[in-house]
Formats: sequence, structure tokens, C-alpha cells
Amino acid sequence: MSTTGTTATTASNTAAVTTTVDVDRSDADYRAWLKEAVRKVQADANRSADTHLLRFPLPEAWGIDLYLKDESTHPTGSLKHRLARSLFLYALCNGWIRPGRPVIEASSGSTAVSEAYFAKLIGVPFIAVMPRTTSPEKCRLIEFHGGECHFVDDSMKMYEESADLAARTGGHYMDQFTYAERATDWRGNNNIAESMYQQLRLERYPEPAWIVATAGTGGTSATIARYVHYMQHDTRICVPDPENSCFFDGWTHHDPHASSDCGSRIEGIGRPRMEPSFVPGAIDRMMKVPDAASVAACRALEQAIGRKAGGSTGTGLWSALKIVSEMVAEGRKGSVVTLLCDPGDRYLDKYYSDEWLAAQGLDIDPYAKTIRTLLETGEWREPQG
Repeated sequence: MSTTGTTATTASNTAAVTTTVDVDRSDADYRAWLKEAVRKVQADANRSADTHLLRFPLPEAWGIDLYLKDESTHPTGSLKHRLARSLFLYALCNGWIRPGRPVIEASSGSTAVSEAYFAKLIGVPFIAVMPRTTSPEKCRLIEFHGGECHFVDDSMKMYEESADLAARTGGHYMDQFTYAERATDWRGNNNIAESMYQQLRLERYPEPAWIVATAGTGGTSATIARYVHYMQHDTRICVPDPENSCFFDGWTHHDPHASSDCGSRIEGIGRPRMEPSFVPGAIDRMMKVPDAASVAACRALEQAIGRKAGGSTGTGLWSALKIVSEMVAEGRKGSVVTLLCDPGDRYLDKYYSDEWLAAQGLDIDPYAKTIRTLLETGEWREPQG
């Protein structure tokens, strides 16, 4: 009887809970603002033509084509324009960006320039948390687009300071180093990899043997690699890494905790920690490129096509030329694609300044000779220390 009574009481209590708990946070004003913000960001992409695929001149007898995807022609002048657009759409559609509240980013420069542009486009404040050593020209561009520069002395403190600043202001920390690899649709939808293959359709080698992509967040290399795998291409992916960056060591030793105790001299790429958006398993090859080689390649690019580019472009071009030399030595024909990430006029006081090179203790002559020898003879002679 006692058991039956207990059961009846429990059933009765359960039956009594009949009220639906309903919390509706719909906000018509916010949804109208959000709809307009997304429209503005998407309209920016619709107004922009695709970026050019430039040819780097190589001897015709080699049967090898080397291309640079010229991302410097975006409205904000760099590869990071694509990333910033994707990050803003991702954050807006997740409900993270709100009217009147600042967007905050940890950035060494180009991403901050592009994010400042999109923040101004949708009418929200923007604050870039950046190393004090960031080039004055990048700081000027951030401020030109309405952003604010917030400096830190230790580059490793950028992440923490950005999160704290977002908490203090009620803003949103964009966190490109976490979300870069997931904000872009790697299956296609106008990403950089899909664009490359569409532009190569009428070339003599439409499927490149290698795509060379440097890594800052790692998002671009992840997008390209995933697209290549998804589309079942045979293209291989190489990621060059500059000095003072941990990506190469982390990748070669399968160490997700690899770190470097100082910042990269090649702005925009190289990191002191293994960033969440860097996807080691997706890429085929890495190279550790001396900073002097990156600068030498920048200057060789100007001599070859009349265009100045930033240091990260030089890092990628050095590696691409090394791959070309291997193809020449093996008698293989085909194409190689790398990136022209941003224009060199942002770095006139660095990579194009002999005084800066001397102050940094960088001798680019041996690396310049390696490039000249390759283009003249087809042989790759690595500089000897």
C-alpha cells in the first residue's frame, strides 16, 4: 500500500507541471540593423571584381608557369580583405556584433586595416590591439578607415588584452586566430582557392602542381588545402614560415604547444604560438625561410614585374622558386601558384630600406644571387652560411 501511495503521489506531482516556460528575445530594431549590416558586407563583395593572377616570367624552355594571386588589389589592399569580410559575416550571423559596440581585434596590421574598413561600413567602432613595432603606414591606414590603434609592448599579450578590452567595453573580440579557418566556406562560395582554379581553366596547366601559401592565422592555407582535397585535385600545398615563428617546428614535431619567444620580422605571417586556425594535417609541406631570403625575393619580384610587395609575398615567392627549381631539375612541367599578399608601399621603411636591413643585421645579397642564378641557369644554389 505504501509503495502504491508513493507512486500515485509522484505521478500526481509530474502531471501538475504543465506550464510552458517561454522567453522571447526578439528585437525588431536589432534584426533590422543586422539585416542592413549583412547586406552592406555582401554588397562589398558584389562590387569587387576578382583579383588578378599575375605571371612571373620564367624561361619558356622550362615548360613551367609561376603565378601570383594578386590580393593587393582588394579595396583595403591585402589578402586580409577576404578574411575580414568572412569574419564580419560570421560574427554578424552569430549575433556577436551589436550596434554601437566596438569590434576588437588582435592584429599586426593588415587584418586590422581590413576590419576597420568593414566596421566603418556597418557603423560600429573598431579597436586594433597591436605590437608597438607595427609599421606607421599600417597604423595610418587603420585610422584612415576610422579605427583606433591600441598598442602593447609584448606581442604575446595581444590576445589577453583584446579579450579584456572587449569585456570592459561590452564589445566583441573578433579573434581572427581562432575563427579564420571556420569563417570561410572552404567548399567554394567565392573563396580564394575556387577563384584560383577558375582563373587557371584556360591555362596550359590548369591544375597546379603546388600552391604556396604563407600563414599568419593559418586560415588561408586551411581553406586552400580543404578545397583541394574536397575537389579531389592532385595539387600539393606548401606553407613557408619565416624566422621567429613556431609553425614550422610545431608541424615538423607534431607539437601543438610549440612557441617562439620573439615576434616575426615579416609582418602578417609567423606566430609565437600554434594558432587554432592553423591546420597542420591539411598541408603537405613546410619550409623555414630566412628573413633575408624573403626580402631578397620581394626585390626580385619588383625587378621581374615592376611591383613592390610586402615581406610575406617574398617568403612565399622564395619557396615557390625553390619548388620551380626542383621541377626543372626533374624535367617536370606544370604550374605553381603563390600569393601577392599586400603592396610594398606599406614597407618602404623596412624591406625596401637598406638602413633597416643593416640595423637588423640582414644580408640579402647571397639570397639575391640564388634567385639570379636560378633564373639564368635553372640551378638552385642554396646560400651557404
